[in-house]
Amino acid sequence: MPTMPAVSGATGVLPPAAANVVVEDIYGFLRVLGDGTVLRSPEQPVFCPDAFPSSHPSVQWKEAVYDKANNLRVRMYKPSSTAGGGEDARKKLPVLVHFHGGGFCLGSCTWANVHAFCLCLAAEAGAVVLSAGYRLAPEHRLPTAVDDGVGFMRWLSAQSTMDAAADGWLTDAADFGRVFVTGDSAGGTIAHHLAVRAGLAATKRGEVDLDLRPVTVRGYVLLMPFFGGVRRTRSEAECPAEVLLNLDLFDRFWRLSLPAGATRDHPAANPFGPDSPELGSVDFRAPVLVVVGGLDMMRDRTVDYAERLAAMGKPVELVEFAGKPHGFYLHEPGSEATGELIGLVSRFLHSCEARLLD
Repeated sequence: MPTMPAVSGATGVLPPAAANVVVEDIYGFLRVLGDGTVLRSPEQPVFCPDAFPSSHPSVQWKEAVYDKANNLRVRMYKPSSTAGGGEDARKKLPVLVHFHGGGFCLGSCTWANVHAFCLCLAAEAGAVVLSAGYRLAPEHRLPTAVDDGVGFMRWLSAQSTMDAAADGWLTDAADFGRVFVTGDSAGGTIAHHLAVRAGLAATKRGEVDLDLRPVTVRGYVLLMPFFGGVRRTRSEAECPAEVLLNLDLFDRFWRLSLPAGATRDHPAANPFGPDSPELGSVDFRAPVLVVVGGLDMMRDRTVDYAERLAAMGKPVELVEFAGKPHGFYLHEPGSEATGELIGLVSRFLHSCEARLLD
């Protein structure tokens, strides 16, 4: 077990326990002690091996801080052709904003599996990919992660103004009129909430000002979003306990990430909870692609989400990868199925862009 330095204090209401007793443990990578101290492993998990590619022959990447106050970083990727001369260099590319997963408690844009996926995504989709970090629970409980997502979109809007503070490496390649928001697992949940906040702002019912002009979001991609609810779905109830991503683990994620005392029906977890925004009246201003795995424990909840949006007349498309588990594209970066997924995302981008020409 790796040695883990304490990095945070109080995390909310916890069961009474001795200060040095572990009351929550996520495979040793995250521990919470009885006094609220949070211990994090400095190492990447075993599913982020060094064998994953750290570079791509046709992609350049760099890292920057987009929120200095909270030390939040973004990894930026762009196809190398945009750096050279000729017509390709003058052609602006669509922008994919990507939020990583990890149950709102783990993960980073610097993890090898996230990095490898974003390299492939930039190369195959021919897009600028912006992999944005956000603050994690339990040190920073929800809705902090969603608020950080809003903050990143505002940073992107500021970059698009082309003032002296903008990063030319990004602005030279990015078409800020063709922005897409994507997310994996918990990142997919962030993408959902950004779509809802944008829709509420558009109808003047939201408390958050999301006027990002000249940035225009043309679509959202939810890759196996991490949703919850008090009532179990069939795929949740039947999930084998011996698999790595099991029901007990996901319940722990919710206990650590939701506001203290909240249930899984909290609006941050359940899009259709009793206190959640009524999605029928939300103006989904851009199409939504929802991807689910046939072996994903959250398969039924995700399918229900997409089907209910479709029944409301929202522009949603659901694609299921039969026989695939949660987050397979992060664990199999070079697999045929991952290639199919990236191709699906690329086609979705082009279909959304085609609507602009109709």
